[in-house]
Amino acid sequence: MEKYSVPHKQGWGWTVPKFMKRNKTPDYQGQHVFGVPPLIHVQRTGQPLPQSIQQAMRYLRSQCLDQVGIFRKSGVKSRIQILRQMNESSPDNVCYEGQCAYDVADLLKQYFRDLPEPIFTSKLTTTFLQIYQLLPKDQWLAAVQAATLLLPDENREVLQTLLYFLSDIASAEENQMTAGNLAVCLAPSIFHLNISKKDSPSPRIKSKRSLVGHPGSRDLSENMAATQGLSHMISHCKKLFQVPQDMVLQLCGSYSAAELRPPGPALAELRQAQAAGVNLSLYMEESVQELLRDAAERFKGWMSMPGPQDTELACRKASDGHPLRVWKASTEVVAPPAVVLHRVLRERALWDEDLLRAQVLEALMPGVELYHYVTDSMAPHPCRDFVVLRMWRSDLPRGGCLLVSQSLDPEQPVPESGVRALMLTSQYLMEPCGLGRSRLTHICRADLRGRSPDWYNKVFGHLCAMEVAKIRDSFPALQAAGPETKL
Repeated sequence: MEKYSVPHKQGWGWTVPKFMKRNKTPDYQGQHVFGVPPLIHVQRTGQPLPQSIQQAMRYLRSQCLDQVGIFRKSGVKSRIQILRQMNESSPDNVCYEGQCAYDVADLLKQYFRDLPEPIFTSKLTTTFLQIYQLLPKDQWLAAVQAATLLLPDENREVLQTLLYFLSDIASAEENQMTAGNLAVCLAPSIFHLNISKKDSPSPRIKSKRSLVGHPGSRDLSENMAATQGLSHMISHCKKLFQVPQDMVLQLCGSYSAAELRPPGPALAELRQAQAAGVNLSLYMEESVQELLRDAAERFKGWMSMPGPQDTELACRKASDGHPLRVWKASTEVVAPPAVVLHRVLRERALWDEDLLRAQVLEALMPGVELYHYVTDSMAPHPCRDFVVLRMWRSDLPRGGCLLVSQSLDPEQPVPESGVRALMLTSQYLMEPCGLGRSRLTHICRADLRGRSPDWYNKVFGHLCAMEVAKIRDSFPALQAAGPETKL
C-alpha cells in the first residue's frame, strides 16, 4: 500500500489504520436485528448474523435466482416495513414463503446499511477502498486477502457469508445480475457511501466533511473503488478467505510454539491402564479436585463481568501462560442437581440448537465414557467437531453432581465433520440451593480453531453464559397457581 500511495495528493495517501476512539457503546436493548453490530449478535446467539437475515438469504438463493434485476429493482416500501417488523419481533423465525423477491432483497440492503459501521469496520473501510484506488489489478487479491485477515472474526464471517451468497446470485444467468451489476446496486449500502452524517452513527461517516451540491472527485473515486472492489470480491470470494501460502510458511514457526495439545491421555494409554486394573476416573481426578476446590473457595480470584440473561460471568488467566482465558458462568435452575446432570449429559439436543449430532463412542466404565459431538456454524463456515473423555459423579455432599470432560486423541480416527476443536477443560457443577432447585456452574476453556485472541476475550465467555442460560430455560418455570397452602 505504501509503495503505490501518493502521499502529497489529498485522499491518495495511505497510513496504517490507527486506533479509532469510539463513543460509549450502546447496549442495543430492545433491538434484535437492524442496527445491531455482529459482535453484539454473536455474544447473544453464537452467530454474527441474525437467523432471520440468514433465512432471507436462503429464501432468495433457493427460490428467487430467476428474478430479473434482483437487488436492482426496488421493493414496495410498505411491505418492506412489515418485513422489518417481523424480523424485530421474531428474529429466530421469519417465514419468507410467498414474499416478493424484490422486497426481501431490499430488506437485506437495509440490514447492511443500518449497521452502526460498515461490515469492513470504520477502521479498515478506507484501506479496502484504497486497495482498489491505488494498487494495480494484479495486486488486488493479495492485498484484500491481507486486509480481510485484519477484520474482527465476526465481521469477516459475515463478509464471507454475504459474498458467497452474492456469488450464487451472480452465477444464475437468468436474473441478468452479474457481479458488476450487483456491486453497483449494493456497494453504497455495504460500504456506507452516500449516507448523510445525521442518518449514520458510523464514525467514518461522521468524520467526513458534509459537501453541498455535487459530489467531489474524492467521493466519485470512492464510489468507483467500492463498486470495482465489491465486484472483484464477489468474483474471487472462494480465494479471498484463504491465507496465502507464503504467509502460512512465515507463521508456522510462531504458531506451533503456541499451539495447544489435547490435555487428556491417548485412548491407547487408557486401555493399558484399564488392563492393569487402574481406575480410569483417576485420569480426570485433577480436574474434579480443581472444580471442588474452586467451589469451596467460592471461586475466589476470578474477575467478574456483566453476564447476559441473568447469569453470572467471570474469567481468569490460565496457569500455563497461554493467552486463552478460563471462563466461568453460573445461574439458578428450577430442577434438582441429578435432573440437571441428566439434561447436560444425555439431552443436549434440548438446549443446544447448534447440535448436529452426538454419540457415545464407548462406555469405558461406569461414569466414564468417550463422547463425540458436532456443532453447526453459520454457512458457509465449517462445523466444529469434538471428541472428549468425560466423567461424572452424583455422590457429592447434599446431593450435588458434577461432570468434567476434555479432548483426547481417539485410538481409531473418528470421521471429522468440519474442524476438530480442542476442549481443554469443561466442568459442570450442580449444587442444591433450595427445594427442587440447583446452582449450575460451568467452567470452560476451549480452542475452537481459526479464532483470534480478541474473539475469545470478547465472545467466548458470553457463549458459555448463554449455554447455562439455555440449560436453565430448557426446564419449565414453576407456576405459582392455585390457592395457598400451609406447610
